[in-house]
Amino acid sequence: MPSGLDAREASAGPEPLSTHEVFNQPPPFEDVDLFALDAPLGETVKANGAGAAAAELAAFGRSWGTAAMFERGRLANRHAPELATFDARGFRRDTVEFHPAYHDLMTASMAASLHNATWTKEGARAPAPAEVVRAAKFYMAAQVETGHLCPITMTRAAVAALGAEPAVLGALMPKLSSTTYDPAFWPIGAKRSITLGMGMTEKQGGTDVRANTTAARRDGAAYRITGHKWFMSAPMCDAFLVLAQAGAGLTCFLMPRFAPDGSVNGLRFQRLKDKLGNRSNASAEVEFAEAYALRVGEEGRGVRTIIEMVQLTRLDCAIASAGLMRMALAQALHHARHRSVFQKRLSDHPLMRAVLADLALTAEGAVAVVMRLARAFDHAAADRGEAARMRLLTPAIKCWVCKGAPAFAYEAMECMGGNGYVEDSLMARLYREAPVNAIWEGSGNVMCLDVLRAMMKDADAAQALLRELTGEAHGLPGVEAAAARLAGLLRRPDAEAVSRLAVEHLALIAVAAALNGISPASAELFARTRLAGPRGASFGAQDVEAAGVELLLTRALPSF
Repeated sequence: MPSGLDAREASAGPEPLSTHEVFNQPPPFEDVDLFALDAPLGETVKANGAGAAAAELAAFGRSWGTAAMFERGRLANRHAPELATFDARGFRRDTVEFHPAYHDLMTASMAASLHNATWTKEGARAPAPAEVVRAAKFYMAAQVETGHLCPITMTRAAVAALGAEPAVLGALMPKLSSTTYDPAFWPIGAKRSITLGMGMTEKQGGTDVRANTTAARRDGAAYRITGHKWFMSAPMCDAFLVLAQAGAGLTCFLMPRFAPDGSVNGLRFQRLKDKLGNRSNASAEVEFAEAYALRVGEEGRGVRTIIEMVQLTRLDCAIASAGLMRMALAQALHHARHRSVFQKRLSDHPLMRAVLADLALTAEGAVAVVMRLARAFDHAAADRGEAARMRLLTPAIKCWVCKGAPAFAYEAMECMGGNGYVEDSLMARLYREAPVNAIWEGSGNVMCLDVLRAMMKDADAAQALLRELTGEAHGLPGVEAAAARLAGLLRRPDAEAVSRLAVEHLALIAVAAALNGISPASAELFARTRLAGPRGASFGAQDVEAAGVELLLTRALPSF
């Protein structure tokens, strides 16, 4: 028999493995109010005429800042959509299956009218400040999960293109104006609501959509389309705007998932794209086999028709990228304030404070300029100056904000060290998501060429806008000189070759002007570090005094 001591040791079993106590880690950034914690957002919403919506936006910010919403974003990206080509009996279905979290996100976005808030039930533009209010919500939703916003933004933007065919628009608006999400794979007439996608890009054409070979032949009042699309955005949607060659040239069409007789239309999805990021959202390669479609707009005027949609999707690209920047900043700043390094908080180290403040200044400029652009969309129909601002600045602001997002996300990731470089971190998803908006709806070069063409085509409007921007930014360091450099670049015979430099000047002046109407102190810091002198190649490589750093960090995120 063992001794008493031996018996006690035997009954206790093996000694448990020792481990370390987990400490010096930040609490999760969740169950937060995305509106109340973002002073620059609240101020720019008010400055652009939507101050009365503060309570509505605060409710949205609280709802989307919950732990449950962040978890839905994680799950929707961890469990990517899957293509279901056939049903159990062997019939072609070409449907896309999603994790329930994706459907929850779609339900929340549509309940908040992110897909239709800027339109009346008849398909007319909603009165101001509908664009600004919706942009603020879209910006907050993008901070939590961006992929599902692809069909949301295309559904909203497609209404502009459908305006070229009032009968089609009128038939669809009862479904488009619904705030109930209906993911069922049924004909449009049987659904409570619908979403709309888009297919323009072909293998041989890419940006050059006039090189498209997809062909449309007339079939009574409709058309039958045969061809392919290299990228079909959001293939789970109920109908798509596509471009195809008709008798008079490139034409826009509306292609539903079901033909009028109730049969599945001839859309044959070949595969879903295995993308770098944007994983919650499906993108497909598709072949059209005599697919039924209705013409939208005149034959041969497809680009002119679809551009009405593209302007709105480009705005959303900029808003979403500003949202990605905001969440990357919040994650980095929250981490730094709770992490101790070398016997003090990471956020108390002067060099880290300089980096975080520089990030905060860029994020503040981004939200200011996209909300000011949304205001231009609100008033463009009734104000020629706002229409010119919308037309000339949309590609410039998209270029500056969207191209800046990947570098911004990387720097914020570095602030978190290894904690940011793992898939368990939201930062990894933000980093992989960041490049898509700079590519979608026109890359940086395309945006620069669009700005150049617009400014050359209407030089008087361009000069008037530049005078207006410099007036709004009056007194800020470097603005007058930057405007003069911009004018000189546009006069050069090789203006296309230097158009990136010109567009950057234009965007920076617009940012400084937008900030000056909200926070003159932030505007002065922005202009001094971005326009008045040489800028360092990395975030934090700017000379900003301690008072300026404290101002930016306090505005960026209150301590909690």
